[in-house]
Amino acid sequence: MFGRLAARLAHDHPEVAEAAERIVDQALVFLTTCGANLDVKLRPSPTVDLGWHTFLLFTRDYAAFCEQTAGRFLHHVPDDGPREAPGDVADLGATVALIRRSGFEVDPDLWVVAAQCSQCYQGCHDDPKEI
Repeated sequence: MFGRLAARLAHDHPEVAEAAERIVDQALVFLTTCGANLDVKLRPSPTVDLGWHTFLLFTRDYAAFCEQTAGRFLHHVPDDGPREAPGDVADLGATVALIRRSGFEVDPDLWVVAAQCSQCYQGCHDDPKEI
């Protein structure tokens, strides 16, 4: 699956093709960290978010991954606020710090600016009522 994700990302986003495997790796690290920390608002960088979007295209595999790592589906929740709103950089820094504390390596070149979506579970309309 990893190879399929990297190939699809490289095909759909040729501007990041050389980094496709690194992006998929960091998207999986991000999602695994989200799954282990459902009560924490985490945010991907725009580049890592490309990997998440690519994984979402493979819905069955994505759903199975979520079930295995989080015990439930991890929704991709767009953030319709302004780009680089106050707190975005802090949210991104907190995400990177938690990824490191979780024992994963962080590829610093891929974690530059916050994306406009989050795995928040902070009262969004489609958040599960019980975690």
